[in-house]
Amino acid sequence: MARTLRLLVPFALIGTLAAARRQASHPQTGMPTDNSHWIQLMESMGRMHEAMSSAGPSTDADMDFVALMLPHHQGAIDMAKIELISGKDPQIRRLAQEIVAEQESEIQLMQLWRQQPKAHHDGPSREHRVDGHREH
Repeated sequence: MARTLRLLVPFALIGTLAAARRQASHPQTGMPTDNSHWIQLMESMGRMHEAMSSAGPSTDADMDFVALMLPHHQGAIDMAKIELISGKDPQIRRLAQEIVAEQESEIQLMQLWRQQPKAHHDGPSREHRVDGHREH
């Protein structure tokens, strides 16, 4: 299954990027002519999918989860920053700011977790879980 996904994701990404470029070069009637934000969003998603595809599976489900979530979170940050540059709606801009802050924090937690010796990867302790919350 992983091999199938590894083969399908690049083709899906190529199709998506090609469609975005076609749309950017040939705006439809009634479509805004400045859609550079769309192109930036699609490029950001492309980088995210490429990074996720290159992660490669291991025999450790936790490590695989983190290996895929790191570029996923970075993709969310990149897209949120594009919203902060191009977006106008105050609620969505506030959401984008929150996404940047939360995802950066979660990236730091996952990077710290990956640096721990393997013995600590058996499961989150009661004192420090990957999601940053403590159990009571």
